[in-house]
Amino acid sequence: MKINFEYVGVDVSETLSGFTKEKLEKLFNRYEFLISATVHFKHDDKDYKTGKICNIELSLPGPRIFATSNEANYEVSVRETINDLERQLKKRKEVYKTH
Repeated sequence: MKINFEYVGVDVSETLSGFTKEKLEKLFNRYEFLISATVHFKHDDKDYKTGKICNIELSLPGPRIFATSNEANYEVSVRETINDLERQLKKRKEVYKTH
C-alpha cells in the first residue's frame, strides 16, 4: 500500500495524515486489488462555511477511482470522501466478480 499526501495551500499536518492513513488502510484491507492512493488537501478561501477540500484518487486495475468532498473541517471531509470511494469500490468489485 502506497499513500501520497499533497497539501495545497495548507500546512502539513501529521495528525491529519495519520487519520487519513488509518481510514485508507481499512479500504486497502477490504479491497485487495487496490494499488495506491493520492490524497490532496486544499483550502478554498471563497467558501467561508465549508472550504476544507479533500480529494482522493485510488489506483487499481482498470480506470482510477476519484472522490472529493468539501466540508467544514478536514476530518469530516476525509470521512465523506472515503464513503464515496467505498460505494464506488463495491460497484467495481461486483464487476470483477462477474468476469
